[in-house]
Amino acid sequence: MITASMVKELRTRTGVGMMDCKKALTEANGDMEKAVDILREKGLSKAAKKAGRIAAEGIVGSYIHGNGRIGVLVEVNCETDFVAQTEGFHALVKDIAMQIAAANPLYVSREEVPADVISHEKEVYRQEALNEGKPEKIVDRMVEGRVEKYFKEVCLLDQPFIKDGDKTINDVVLEATVKMGEKVSIRRFTRYQLGEGIEKKQENFADEVMSQIKK
Repeated sequence: MITASMVKELRTRTGVGMMDCKKALTEANGDMEKAVDILREKGLSKAAKKAGRIAAEGIVGSYIHGNGRIGVLVEVNCETDFVAQTEGFHALVKDIAMQIAAANPLYVSREEVPADVISHEKEVYRQEALNEGKPEKIVDRMVEGRVEKYFKEVCLLDQPFIKDGDKTINDVVLEATVKMGEKVSIRRFTRYQLGEGIEKKQENFADEVMSQIKK
């Protein structure tokens, strides 16, 4: 069983985020040294060492989908203007903008989700579990699991990457940090959808964006 203290210890040793530490420990069947090696092999330890740096350069990228029906602006930062002007960085920003268009996140990271929103979601999930007749002793575990699922739906960094569902956007950013040799981060985004707030026929924009990627 992977405990919170094990995850905390691995994070202290490597500087890597909690979720990636938990994944590494799970993959290593709880072996701390093996988990450290897994993170090193993935380059995440190296990326974590860059996390404290200041990334104030970068670009504001855009993506317009479906003849102007969805528009996205996203600010992605790096450390130098040199990297900001590279083809690889521009491709990364485009991918992130398309992700936002397709998956419609509400926040960049789970740290941005207001505490009252999380409390409300937990209460709803708790009542759902109790209404399903689940034993009180496992309700808290179910609530935490459903909150994690909520984060994966509304937080950009936690979302599965539309081009590779085995990766999260956080994984994509960390890989870019390692590849480009300097800190890369997503600062903010805005997503506009034509007719938003007006009652109309629902359309699956995620499928549309994916079909455009495959062309």
